[in-house]
Amino acid sequence: MMLSFIRQQQRPLRAPKGRRAYAVGDVHGRLDLLDRLLADIERDIAARPAAETYLVFLGDLIDRGPQSREVVERLRTLASPSFRPVFLIGNHEEVLLRLLGGERGLLRSWLNFGGAECAESYGVDARQLKQLPEPDALKALQKAVPAEHADFLQSFVDTFRFGDYLFVHAGIRPGVDLAGQSQRDLRWIRAAFLEDVSDHGFLVVHGHTITEEIDERPNRIGIDTGAYATGILTAIAVENDQRWYLRTNATQSEQTASLID
Repeated sequence: MMLSFIRQQQRPLRAPKGRRAYAVGDVHGRLDLLDRLLADIERDIAARPAAETYLVFLGDLIDRGPQSREVVERLRTLASPSFRPVFLIGNHEEVLLRLLGGERGLLRSWLNFGGAECAESYGVDARQLKQLPEPDALKALQKAVPAEHADFLQSFVDTFRFGDYLFVHAGIRPGVDLAGQSQRDLRWIRAAFLEDVSDHGFLVVHGHTITEEIDERPNRIGIDTGAYATGILTAIAVENDQRWYLRTNATQSEQTASLID
């Protein structure tokens, strides 16, 4: 474990008293990394128990990596006395749900941006999907994805507020109250959010945009470290006025922590 201390430049950020939250970045079909990180989180909880713990998934569980179906099933059936899971919807879940609902005009772009790997994990030949007329391809996909998986993805929410932290997949539209945020921005926004330096009234923890390292800014923290391509899946933990990080890759597990005093 590598431990580093960071002094907060503004007022200390706080989680709700007596509660802890872990948030996991974009899994993108990497069951191997997910299992390693879940084990690390369980060990972390055992080492320093909290009265009430939430485990937040920031969306994009599926696509790109090889095991979307297995990741969905693992998390759909996730049960632990150590934490309460919270699932946020990402843009990749949104697109799959739209396809399962029969929306046309999305299939080819989905297949080209990670959907092919997702389809294959459900036993569907992605090359054949591309050759089929779109209505037939959609029916094949709908038949392959179990109803319980679609229902599980449909149950995801857009945000999770936790004291001075807001967990969301992509980000928020600066200058717009949280209640007025559009689903599209919460799931898809990039530059307008990433380049903004204003104080949102809370610290936004997000995925969606890949960075080589944890992207910690005064008004946001990005934890999408590109698991499907880099082999690094990242989680953040927040409790009281502290936060720390857990990072797991395909060959080894390492943990780094940042404590705010």
